[in-house]
Amino acid sequence: MAQQQQLCRKMSFRRSVNRRLAVLRRCFRVLWSKILRIGCLCKAIDYTQLHRASAVAASSSASSSVPVSSQLSQVGDVESGGGGFVSGSGRKSNSDLVDLKISLLGDSHIGKTSFLVRYVGNEKEQGDDQTKGLYMMDKTMIVKGARISYNIWEVGGDEKSVEQIPAACKDSVAILFMFDLTSRCTLNSIVRWYKQARRWNQAAIPVIIGTKFDDFIQLPIDLQWTIASEARSIAKALNATLFFSSATYNINVNKIFKFITAKVFDLPWTVERNLTIGEPMIDF
Repeated sequence: MAQQQQLCRKMSFRRSVNRRLAVLRRCFRVLWSKILRIGCLCKAIDYTQLHRASAVAASSSASSSVPVSSQLSQVGDVESGGGGFVSGSGRKSNSDLVDLKISLLGDSHIGKTSFLVRYVGNEKEQGDDQTKGLYMMDKTMIVKGARISYNIWEVGGDEKSVEQIPAACKDSVAILFMFDLTSRCTLNSIVRWYKQARRWNQAAIPVIIGTKFDDFIQLPIDLQWTIASEARSIAKALNATLFFSSATYNINVNKIFKFITAKVFDLPWTVERNLTIGEPMIDF
């Protein structure tokens, strides 16, 4: 009888210890998650500063009496890293202008248009046809003395816009497959968009872009890990380069087009790989 009582005391003591350990583990996990999240937000401050610097530069350009096209040819990109890349505006009829077509595909409401407006600006070409789900915008860049005009075709994300894929993808040098970093279903749609695009263009450079990075870093750290891992797996399967971006803070927007230009013309500009959670990922 005494042995049974002693055994019961031991079991009760062990259960009490186990309960306390379980509580401590939960508290530690919560604390660690908060520490990591704070770290991610701190890292994002640098990208917020980039946005502010970009806004100051834009304000200075607007108040200057020098023509905008001249200013843009003198002001560098906040996302520097590609020697010889200078932004320009407006189109000329010079014979040295090289036209490059780029396509944007992805579900609705993922930030494709915001991404495009951030890069190109608010002016649209007269050939745009929003009623048919096809948007065309244009931007000119000066690369080592050569003038390159990007003709960018954005396909709407609804079912009616699917019929515009052939026109948008034919003759494109690169196809940007976009998804919302905060929506895993839009990430899963990338494979479908890829298959449809490849029916009409097998040679274009594939680039996968996760939008709304500024919202993504507000997610729990474990969910960030999951989405990032899935995005990297899809990019690897499709042999595509992966970028995380934010149109709001101009993160990796210009860098993506610099990357494409370097790939098309075999220029010695390279992008640095970044797999750090809490920072805008670049994987290839």
